[in-house]
Amino acid sequence: MPTPRLQLNRITKRYPSVVANSEVSLTVMPGETHAVLGENGAGKSTLMKIIYGSVKPDEGTVLFNGQVVHIKNPQEARALGISMVFQHFSLFDTITVAENVWLGLNKSLSLQQVTESIVAKATEYGLDIDPLRPVHTLSVGEMQRVEIIRALLTNPQLLILDEPTSVLTPQAVDKLFVVLKKLASEGCSILYISHKLHEIRELCNACTVLRGGRVTGVCDPSQESNASLSKLMIGAEPPQLTHRAQTPGAPVLTLQNLILPREDQFGVDIEGISLQVHAGEVVGIAGVSGNGQKELLCALSGEDVRAKPGAIRMSEVDVSGLHPGQRRKLGLHFVPEERLGRGAVPTLSLAHNLLLTRHEAIAWPKWGGGWIRVKQLEQQAANIIDRFKVKAGGPRSLARSLSGGNLQKFIVGREMDANPKLFIVSQPTWGVDVGAAAQIRGEILALRDAGCAVLVVSEELDELFEVCDRLHVISRGQLSPSVPIAEATIAQIGEWMSGLWDDDVQQHLAELESAGPVGVVVQAGGQHAQA
Repeated sequence: MPTPRLQLNRITKRYPSVVANSEVSLTVMPGETHAVLGENGAGKSTLMKIIYGSVKPDEGTVLFNGQVVHIKNPQEARALGISMVFQHFSLFDTITVAENVWLGLNKSLSLQQVTESIVAKATEYGLDIDPLRPVHTLSVGEMQRVEIIRALLTNPQLLILDEPTSVLTPQAVDKLFVVLKKLASEGCSILYISHKLHEIRELCNACTVLRGGRVTGVCDPSQESNASLSKLMIGAEPPQLTHRAQTPGAPVLTLQNLILPREDQFGVDIEGISLQVHAGEVVGIAGVSGNGQKELLCALSGEDVRAKPGAIRMSEVDVSGLHPGQRRKLGLHFVPEERLGRGAVPTLSLAHNLLLTRHEAIAWPKWGGGWIRVKQLEQQAANIIDRFKVKAGGPRSLARSLSGGNLQKFIVGREMDANPKLFIVSQPTWGVDVGAAAQIRGEILALRDAGCAVLVVSEELDELFEVCDRLHVISRGQLSPSVPIAEATIAQIGEWMSGLWDDDVQQHLAELESAGPVGVVVQAGGQHAQA
């Protein structure tokens, strides 16, 4: 038997309020693609930080290529041959690809040598990238390639990938898997963290399952089903969603030729977006991050009030110039993509974070001002924690103390619990385990069935196909026509995510024209096609 690339023996890490890892043992062989699977708060991130030198374990030993190592920081990890690609990129927008990569490499190399190395490595692994392009001109998928190339140029013996496909189109995921399989065939070991079970089954040949900070199972994922992996991870299969057909009601949200020039040089212009969301339906917007989602959502939430009068309406009310609090009074509740900073204040308790958007626990006396009914506020937070199965120490737990997935459940629960008329959510299950994702999606469908109008912006196509009635795609600030979910395909939406929907629209119009005289207007990429 060859010497294991990585061995963790009885790793334990304690924090004041939780034991993140308890006697975790794990072995990764050379050339093995090893998944680390677990629900939110299971201890995966802490374990990866220990391997990469960002966190020091309280107990246990780490062996790399058979030798006991004490990795004090990421620089020592990289020197050993351990590289990590994080879920959130660490690139400087204002400098080039080559300059970004150069910053993380041995300074004995010149910028020209690094540029040549990038070209060679990109050619070797089929990662198409121009080293002279400024990072702010890249798509998110291209940024991910930069991160991967930067890791590959260190010639890693162990590569750690944290949710690497969360921002990629289906076509880009296929290309990434080709690269990873080639790396593994050359002897590089890969630690792969993902909540997408079908990816783990396709790519990985070993899997360690964590639950509550402990190892609860080891398996070959290629021999498992999604259901059996879910059972290993959360102790049960996720509940099946019921998506029953129903007739939508009146329009609740109407966008009419929304045009917004970008506010900064790295933004995206919104170009003539028109959209309707009716009561009792879920409308989805797919697209690769950085194609105008941020700008559109700011206009919808009220953070950007530059829209022309009449461009944004809720039912019969023109809300184009109304701020978030005014729109909230009309029944709009919004979940942003950024959990900490926009969705929640890190240093406030969960109870006090409710006050960002919920004011039921505030008493307003006649003379003005407000008194917080603390017991009512904490009970309200406790109800949300219980309903959405949030792993937290209680209503007084600080937002920053929760794992990303558990904080997401709380924020989504806070807004759903308000019984909105219009619910807008961005990336509802990003970084959330399969059990929690199924619960959130079920709650979205329950809102829809209760008559709420729901708009979901997500990069998870499987999620959109599961909960939506109709689907749009956003690309370069333009919105595609809507397509009923029953008629949409993954391949078609993947192509539309690159902005290639005009040909499909023209073909559809030609089919209509051949069927006889019709009068149809279809918006495609900000333009109108008349048949």
